[in-house]
Amino acid sequence: MATPAEIPPAEHLRRTPPSLRATVQAARRRMKSAAPQAKELTYRSSRKAGAASPSMYKMFRYVVDDVQVAGIGTFPTTVSLFFARGRTLDDESGLLEGTGAARFIRLRTPADVERPAVKRLIRKAFTSTQRQ
Repeated sequence: MATPAEIPPAEHLRRTPPSLRATVQAARRRMKSAAPQAKELTYRSSRKAGAASPSMYKMFRYVVDDVQVAGIGTFPTTVSLFFARGRTLDDESGLLEGTGAARFIRLRTPADVERPAVKRLIRKAFTSTQRQ
């Protein structure tokens, strides 16, 4: 049974805008494929689904040995992959956005998840965590 802060992934998906569900599911599959050992955590959002604010309102987090490695967040029109230590990732593709320690990639379609550069960054994020 989920702790009070956690909710089942199916509930997050039900609250995710229908136009983004396939992209979220593709991102989840890619994360699980890259790091089958990672624990997928989902938490209640402080923002209501469908609210007009452009802030992120859903998050799947991927944790290895109690260290958050990556996450999937949804916005009104895009899905983003977040990398907790994105600043340290070698991003020869130039896909990572953001200026803080965490960096992200915007996904607009499920096909975006299958781009070789995206798959490489996901693998690198989990590989770099195993070395630390």
